[in-house]
Amino acid sequence: MTEALPPKTCTIDRLVTKEDDIAKVLSGAKTATRRNGRYADPGEIMELQGRKFEVISVYPQSLGELTDENVKSEGFDNLDAYKNYILSMHAGMPWLPHMKVWVHEFKEI
Repeated sequence: MTEALPPKTCTIDRLVTKEDDIAKVLSGAKTATRRNGRYADPGEIMELQGRKFEVISVYPQSLGELTDENVKSEGFDNLDAYKNYILSMHAGMPWLPHMKVWVHEFKEI
């Protein structure tokens, strides 16, 4: 039996909004995004520039668990590059190993 997910904190249309992230999704370089809340349920459809992507998995992960392999699904070569990108968007945000994010994995349909 699958554990029930908590209620969403935002809507799927806010899952991927930055132009550089959209470009990565459209090119196939980005197949996941991490957010501080839950923006989608598995099976929901995200549409970007007329193309559709299905959310296939949603689960929590702590920042301390992130690996270079994890952030490759975000379109980054390594954890340092991903961390710098995130912190550049969120001035003053601490990067604490115990902080949880929600991973949303998707594929084009």
